[in-house]
Amino acid sequence: MDRRMQGMVAFVTGAGSGIGLACAAQFVREGATVAGFDLQGGSAFAEVAAGGSFHAGDVTDAAALAAAVDATLTRHGRIDVLVTAAGIADAGPVHLVEETAWDRVLDINLKGTFLSIKAVLPAMMAQRAGSIVTIASIEGIVGSEGGSSYNASKGGVVLLTRNVAMDYARLGIRCNAICPGFIDTPLFRNTVGHDFMRDYRESIRTQTKMQRFGKPEEIASVAFFLAGGDASFMTGQALVVDGGYTAGHSHGLVELMGLT
Repeated sequence: MDRRMQGMVAFVTGAGSGIGLACAAQFVREGATVAGFDLQGGSAFAEVAAGGSFHAGDVTDAAALAAAVDATLTRHGRIDVLVTAAGIADAGPVHLVEETAWDRVLDINLKGTFLSIKAVLPAMMAQRAGSIVTIASIEGIVGSEGGSSYNASKGGVVLLTRNVAMDYARLGIRCNAICPGFIDTPLFRNTVGHDFMRDYRESIRTQTKMQRFGKPEEIASVAFFLAGGDASFMTGQALVVDGGYTAGHSHGLVELMGLT
């Protein structure tokens, strides 16, 4: 089997579950060595990333990130790929959102992405090569009801991604974002899995043109593409992977025309 990441080293935040864990598993299958970084989930990571290393820490802690990156460089000599999959969700219109809750979402989702990129850039600059894949969201490119802090954080990730792409392309470093739709992850289930959210879940499922929620592995496949040579002329982009959710509005017309 052609293992297209053979010899590469990837650093993945949020690697203990969900999209980050799926990225780690995909990269390992393709021959990469993966260093994972997360608050928890080391056991799950170890099951899919044999030969890799797991570093427990918070993406808002610059010193912890620096230590994990230094340990990865000491052990493996380089970092070819960064995936920033650590994140949280919260909901509420502005007048109901507490300042502490706002700060927590922005700190983890946006500042955590900034600090993760900042931690790996010196190594990638020295290598004059690297691929950074940020995990944003469709809610960073379109608004959503009650999504003030989350929308703002993910919109910031998209524009940070584009800024990094512009600043470091001359050094051989690419930076792209993935904007997932509604993906069946522990974060998604913890956020909208409650009984009182049943109607909301059904609404977003039916508004997704493929009539289902996505799988973490479907995002990992896109991260694998962006990480490797097939995307070598691609930087500064935000790829939407949402089952058609943002493609447009559905009003039942095609059903009236007999397309079922």
